[in-house]
Amino acid sequence: MSNPDESRDEALQRLNARAKALEARQARQVSHDAAAAKVSGYGYRLIGVLIGGVFVGLAFGAIADAVLGIRPWGMIVGVLVGFGVSIWMAVRSAQQMSAEVAKEYGPPKDLPLDDEDED
Repeated sequence: MSNPDESRDEALQRLNARAKALEARQARQVSHDAAAAKVSGYGYRLIGVLIGGVFVGLAFGAIADAVLGIRPWGMIVGVLVGFGVSIWMAVRSAQQMSAEVAKEYGPPKDLPLDDEDED
């Protein structure tokens, strides 16, 4: 509660300071939630690239089997090529995501040395 001797302006200044502190805490929480959503989106994108590449290779292999009549070699080669391409695309996407995060948050910082593990 406020003191009866306290002026109204001082009470308003304290109230404004507390409101600004509350807004700052809420802004930090929102930015943390947005960063977490961005990171999970990156993970889902990488999983989609990996799985999608295998299925696209499988589809091209099945088409090659049907058109060329080389069953089962088209599907085998298609899955292997699709897997290789999906790994290449996932690495490329991860590099792009890492560059994007480095641009936004700066270069990664080293972790402090942990002396407890050394025996």
